[in-house]
Amino acid sequence: QGRILEKTGLCSQITFGRYVRQGRKLGLDPKLFIQDLQFNEVPVRVYQPKATSDGPRRGILFFHGGGWVFGSLDTYEKVCRYLSRESDSVVVSVQYRLAPEHKYPAAYEDCLNATQHFLQHLEHYGVDPARVIVCGDSAGGNLAAAVSQTLAGRSDLPKLRAQILIYPGLQALDFNLPSYQQNRGVPLLFRERAAFFALLYLNGDALHMQEVLEGSHIPPDLRLKYRKWVSPDNIPEEFKVRGVKPLRPTDFIAEVYETVKRFCEPNLCPLLAEDSVVHQLPESFILTCEYDVLRDDGLLYKKRLEDNGVRVTWYHLEDGFHGIISLYDYCGFSFPSGKRGLDSVVNFIKSL
Repeated sequence: QGRILEKTGLCSQITFGRYVRQGRKLGLDPKLFIQDLQFNEVPVRVYQPKATSDGPRRGILFFHGGGWVFGSLDTYEKVCRYLSRESDSVVVSVQYRLAPEHKYPAAYEDCLNATQHFLQHLEHYGVDPARVIVCGDSAGGNLAAAVSQTLAGRSDLPKLRAQILIYPGLQALDFNLPSYQQNRGVPLLFRERAAFFALLYLNGDALHMQEVLEGSHIPPDLRLKYRKWVSPDNIPEEFKVRGVKPLRPTDFIAEVYETVKRFCEPNLCPLLAEDSVVHQLPESFILTCEYDVLRDDGLLYKKRLEDNGVRVTWYHLEDGFHGIISLYDYCGFSFPSGKRGLDSVVNFIKSL
């Protein structure tokens, strides 16, 4: 699939994909003040409820999904308006730089810089420093987890109150976990696409996609080291009933590892962070979907957080598929289970 995209001229495909996903410009919202600003030179859109408030509000930093390649402030306009209105919170949607033009760590750095700026100027937006949340879906969930880990050890900024990870992608070691096997051909995210996007974000190209899918990109000693965190053994049995094949280990290819070794950095793959970082993380909300290749990334991180004494609220959409939240009221589409997922997020926010 990646090779087909390259043959047809990758960038034209991506430009077209971005155009299709743009989302329509929405009119004014009677309940919200909405303004486009820059935080530390990163474009953001700030949503503030118009109603008067008894005291400072919660603040939510929102990082959109789209495989680090697609997505914009406009694509997630309806989702951010909904979150701001329904939870009576100030929402900051971050327009981080996209791959392949801007490779890792550009997106992560933009999200971190925008978050730091917001944390330094909370009173200007009427936000309670004790109730700031990072939130993201898919690639945005990856960025939220990475930013949360980075800020966990900082004493010079207000501590994050919570992280909300909506079907996040959290590792690129194993593309053969049970959820990858079971949902390899389920839209909106096929197994090949998951590896393709991760490589595009890392290197700006999808060379070696086949080797990465097979698992020959990670040295045996590292695979063993990370096995305690990234392993089908850590997935509850009820998620294996749809079938899992044990796979023969593939031969390690050193030159492929040379091009992708940054997959072992927690800022790129937050599931690989050390326990000393994980146990400092704030209260967490994780949403997973049954029919999603990334389901097990969320389940594995849930276990890591719980093992480290972090409080986790987990919401599983039995009938959900990857990307269902971003389809909330999208061009007239709406999936009841996407609305349920979004409302579970709102209810969690309101509990903080």
